[in-house]
Amino acid sequence: MYFLSGWPKRLQCPLKSLEPPLRIQADLQRTFFAVLSPSQLSIWYNRPSVLIISYRELPRAMSQFGPYDQVEWRPDSTMIAVSTASGYILFFNVSSARDKYLYEPVYPKGSPHVKSTPHFKEEQCAPSLILEKKQVLDLQASITSLQSMLEDLLVATVDGLLHLIHWNGMTNGRKAINLCTVPFSVDLHSSRGSFLGFEDVHIRDMEYCATLDGFAVVFNDGRVGFITPMSSGFTAEQLHGIWAQDVLDGTCVAVNNKYRLMAFGCANGSVQVYTIDNTTGAMQLSHKLELTPKQYPDIWNKTGAVKLIRWSPDSCVVMVTWECGGLSLWSVFGAQLICTLGGDFAYQSDGTKKDPLKINSMSWGSEGYHLWVIDANSSRNSVAEGECITEAQQFAILQFQFIKSALTVNPCISNQEQVLLQGEDRLYLNCGDAVQAQSPRSSSAHSEHKALRERGQFSDGNLDSQGLSTLLGHRHWHVVQIHSTYLEINWPIRFSAIDKMGQNVAVVGKFGFAHYSLLSKKWKLFGNITQEQNMTVTGGLAWWNEFIVIACYNLSDRQEELRVYLRTANLDNAFAHITKVQAETLLLSVFRDIVILFRGDCSICLYSIERKSDGPNPTASIQVLQEVSMSRYIPHPFLVVSVTLTSVRTETGISLKMPQQACEAESIMLNLAGQLIMVQRDRSGPQIREKDSSSNQRKLLPFCAPVVLAQSVENVWTTCRSNKQKRHLLEALWLSCGGSGMKVWLPLFPRDHRKPHSFLSRRIMLPFHINIYPLAVLFEDALVLGAVNDTVLYDCLYAHNSAIEHLEVLFPFCIVERTSQIYLHHILRQLLVRNLGEQALLLAHSCAALPYFPHVLELMLHEVLEEEATSRDPIPDPLLPTVAKFITEFPLFLQTVVHCARKTEYALWNYLFAAVGNPKDLFEECLMAQDLDTAASYLIILQNMEVPAVSRQHATLLFSTALEQGKWDLCRHMIRFLKAIGSGESETPPPTPTTQEPTSSGGFEFFRHRSISLSQSGDNFPAGKFNLQKTLSMPSGPSGKRWSKDSDCAENMYIDMMLWRHARRLLEEIRLKDLGCFAAQLGFELIGWLCKERTRAARVEDFVTALKKLHNDFLWPFPIIPVCSINSPLKNGKYRTVIGEHLLKSQSADSFLNMEMDTGLPSAPRSHSWLGTISSSQREMDAASSHGPHMQEAFLSPLLNKGDECSIGSATDLTETSSIVDGDWTMVDENFSTLSLTQSELEHISLELANKGPHKSQVQLRYLLHIFMEAGCLDWCIIIGLILRESSIISQVFSLMQSPEVDGEMLQNIKTGLHAVDRWASTDCLGYKPFLTVIKPQLQKLSEIAEEQVQPEAFQPANLSRVTEQVSPRAEENRSSASHSASPQSDPGSSTTSRHEDDMIGLDKEDPLQEGSYDCTVS
Repeated sequence: MYFLSGWPKRLQCPLKSLEPPLRIQADLQRTFFAVLSPSQLSIWYNRPSVLIISYRELPRAMSQFGPYDQVEWRPDSTMIAVSTASGYILFFNVSSARDKYLYEPVYPKGSPHVKSTPHFKEEQCAPSLILEKKQVLDLQASITSLQSMLEDLLVATVDGLLHLIHWNGMTNGRKAINLCTVPFSVDLHSSRGSFLGFEDVHIRDMEYCATLDGFAVVFNDGRVGFITPMSSGFTAEQLHGIWAQDVLDGTCVAVNNKYRLMAFGCANGSVQVYTIDNTTGAMQLSHKLELTPKQYPDIWNKTGAVKLIRWSPDSCVVMVTWECGGLSLWSVFGAQLICTLGGDFAYQSDGTKKDPLKINSMSWGSEGYHLWVIDANSSRNSVAEGECITEAQQFAILQFQFIKSALTVNPCISNQEQVLLQGEDRLYLNCGDAVQAQSPRSSSAHSEHKALRERGQFSDGNLDSQGLSTLLGHRHWHVVQIHSTYLEINWPIRFSAIDKMGQNVAVVGKFGFAHYSLLSKKWKLFGNITQEQNMTVTGGLAWWNEFIVIACYNLSDRQEELRVYLRTANLDNAFAHITKVQAETLLLSVFRDIVILFRGDCSICLYSIERKSDGPNPTASIQVLQEVSMSRYIPHPFLVVSVTLTSVRTETGISLKMPQQACEAESIMLNLAGQLIMVQRDRSGPQIREKDSSSNQRKLLPFCAPVVLAQSVENVWTTCRSNKQKRHLLEALWLSCGGSGMKVWLPLFPRDHRKPHSFLSRRIMLPFHINIYPLAVLFEDALVLGAVNDTVLYDCLYAHNSAIEHLEVLFPFCIVERTSQIYLHHILRQLLVRNLGEQALLLAHSCAALPYFPHVLELMLHEVLEEEATSRDPIPDPLLPTVAKFITEFPLFLQTVVHCARKTEYALWNYLFAAVGNPKDLFEECLMAQDLDTAASYLIILQNMEVPAVSRQHATLLFSTALEQGKWDLCRHMIRFLKAIGSGESETPPPTPTTQEPTSSGGFEFFRHRSISLSQSGDNFPAGKFNLQKTLSMPSGPSGKRWSKDSDCAENMYIDMMLWRHARRLLEEIRLKDLGCFAAQLGFELIGWLCKERTRAARVEDFVTALKKLHNDFLWPFPIIPVCSINSPLKNGKYRTVIGEHLLKSQSADSFLNMEMDTGLPSAPRSHSWLGTISSSQREMDAASSHGPHMQEAFLSPLLNKGDECSIGSATDLTETSSIVDGDWTMVDENFSTLSLTQSELEHISLELANKGPHKSQVQLRYLLHIFMEAGCLDWCIIIGLILRESSIISQVFSLMQSPEVDGEMLQNIKTGLHAVDRWASTDCLGYKPFLTVIKPQLQKLSEIAEEQVQPEAFQPANLSRVTEQVSPRAEENRSSASHSASPQSDPGSSTTSRHEDDMIGLDKEDPLQEGSYDCTVS
């Protein structure tokens, strides 16, 4: 509502004085401020805040009158009355010196400011005033209170008299009224009241209330009351007093005319706010303003008595201060907005306590943008700190600055979803965040925002997440600076309004108005300044599509008018549609295509507004629809806070019979001094149902008598949009009720269009509390938007021992932050309390798509649990079982319960699970629903509530399921969890993952947890770009530790058994991809395990099935035979098994291979293969022996040192040239210098590339190949070699199989399997035939070895290191030769292979069996 902004200003008094100021009092227009010292009266101007004139009393007169005490302005600001301590009243005349100004603005030469502007001098410059003492009146008793009442001055004295004095200093011959003769009773119905009854009673403080026609009083004994004249006269016989029975310690009083409230400050530090009961006339307690021990535990009962209470000019907030200091700001019905007794106001940044700000007097400035404060601390300190008491001092006034919600003055914007705050020179908006997030000046983002909001409002009424985030956004505001030219002449800003899209704002100052577009970032002002200065807005303004609707007074014609201006046209009366209005307009609002005016004669007028686009500019035409007189129900027009037209109505049968008429039905909502009154259309008479009836006839239905819906209402929100999915929220009425929170008037719908129950109300009023002050309601999103004050300390910038304390040290810097809150759980809970579960279910299902709906359910469960489980008294009808049953209706039930439990203390768990069900059952439900993360959370609950055996049983279930589903993070947590249970560490349960990464679908991710035994140099790449030396030994974390420590522990054995069982299952089901992920993610000893399982689980039973399964798992295409041309190398049998030696020596061949590699898979990074490729020394040799520079023209050779394109994600290196060369057939002619490729040969190259699988699959297959090779599972190596169609792999395996240690059964199995693959290829997959033909000679050789072997020996794991030593050099040898020649006999790269062999042998000697700790240099 109101928010502090920045630091307060310190206004230094230019005159030095011995006396500190005592009082400050603003005149009725808040243009001038009278500041009172014991012997001096000064007048200050509001803008600029400067001293105009000062009057000092002579010492001789001072001794007669005594020091000045109180001050009061005449309503027309022409006189000031000052009371003195000796009982005198001094009357001062205030007159202006014509055309004299104390301060004038000075502009540079050539400035565009217009000097001839009417009213310019008066507004911009502080006028010169003449202050002269006119008359002195002696009342012969000390004066306790001075109050201006219409044309008279009401004075109370300590002798118990009330004096009514005319402003010219005459008593008009009337006697003073003795309070002892005024009868007092508890209400106005008592026939005769009692008298005060003792002599020394007198009024301590009083204030006149015009709308109640009487004055609130505080007596010296602490009692409070209200005195009202029973008739027009003002004598003792005609006055009657009413007691407030419960207040006995009153100290001060302030009245709110708009809401008819009397706020009485009490000695205990609370403020009691009373109103007058309309029926009995008794004083009725409305609410209390008091600090709570929960919010302010240190100070809540140590504030002292209430010293001052001041209502803001718009009557929306009240400022309270206490004897011990401090300021607090409250909304009209008791919502606390600001308090300076806690937080950064009360403590310095180092934690030391500050002295609270003590206030002698305070007064609100114009429109509530400033609070002028006389600080008692500074007054005292300045005198005390002076070197000599008699030295004159410079005193200061503090000026606090505020920004406020536009709703306080222009309530018509309450049907919109934007928050709009107005300061004295700027606006704060919550829209346009999508713009600010990307580029502050981008208008395209604004239009995107517009499209979002349009879709949200008119298509299905549903904001998507982006639109929602635009309204919520970050915590910063979109700040619009008001145009300085407009502000100079028309300060202060009185009204502001924003359109529905949040893209245009309009502001109203003293005269005229101006509007601003957030898209173009431009202001529009009146071109003709006379037109601007001739209109003053009286009833506010509103947007209707692209038009601005304004209720104003035409000063030149002296006529009330309703004007409509087009936004896109120039701001000029020529483009305005002007309608004359009979009486002064106080309030204006727009609903759909209807404008509603509330006028000074208490009547409501409805106009239809229609767009017409006949001329060059579209115009709007306005016609009167209906007038309704409300004077019978409204005692005073000033009491109406807001008026709006809505589609809300009490449900009747007509809404079911005639839905189109029901949605058009309008009701008038009137906030009358906090009472919400609804005036509905009267549909009891004959209805006009003819099709040809005009729309105007339908709208002319009469209105029923008004009905009071709610009390203590500050703001009302409703919308004219409709959404069938969210009828509850969009057809509801939202009320803000100050300290008692919010209320919603919710419609109740029969389910499935059944006939409603006769006993069931059609609507229900539900109260609920929220933690923020609501400024806007997002209807579909079940959110309330608000703002909150935050503070930042800067006291460290200055030394604390300076003579004058800096304001930056005394006060924190205040900023306003945006905030929002969910309210849906409050409504659902209120419906469940009232046994309206079916309605709650309908409402919840309509909001289930909201992103924070799971949080809503969790909040509801948590709040009910906390309240009921911690209640000291037994609860007769607990709500928790109902809430639990309600939540089970949603699929999020299991997550909601466990999240609530995890955020609640352990002591409440039994109460919770007694209502929602046994956690063991809930755990099993999670497993059945495949929701493993939630099950893991339940496991922690079980661990705390059950014995370890139960936890272990459930953990085992979850572990095996997680293994099956490939949830590796969860598996790692479960291993740690099971170990913790085994080692007795169950006191500290492991955290469960909140999100599960879908790693099973990706690569093996083995770089994080394991490595492979290879060491490759990256000499060809520049060191700066690509230099990854990564040594990966064991997986870090608990899963790694278990291999090294406690290996004999039964718990580890138990875990190992589960892992082995899972690996065996994966292998039996030929799920090699899953097996690789499993081993890489969990650090599983795959090689050691495979060695043991070589003849059992790791044996391939059916080669064809395994081949097909791997093709499918790794997305690897089956090879196909090209049929494109007769010249294909396949068709004419040009199989070349030998490539000339010069091919290996030529740089062009090298370029050819590189080109093929880059063009074949452009997305695949290039790297070096651990199975053997042209090493760096080989490349240097090739380059040295190249055929000459002319060879380089044959191919475009790509640069080798593209370090940034190399993958750090592959540990094995892929040579993508393999599909051409390893196929063992080539198109290269003997005479290589005349190399050229025919069309058919190019087609064949592309076909071979198409036969390759994804790069990631290739990495994974080579990784598995390495694993199987080290474990000695040669049958799997053969299958992977077949898939990759690389004869070098097959040659390597065959050469290994010639070793006498190889099991004969494995040889026989491989031979049988290859024959089976050959048969299958002949019938089903001819693409494999060329490759099988290439390896046929080696297969025959293998068959001979198999037959020769009589006694096959077992392949012992102890010999693994020797076998691997053989694998590595042969791998290098065969791979490098096969890359350039199909004959395994040629060995061109022997020099390089020897170096690799040494590396591999060195590795194996170092750690022959520790599979997890290899050095991996990935290049």
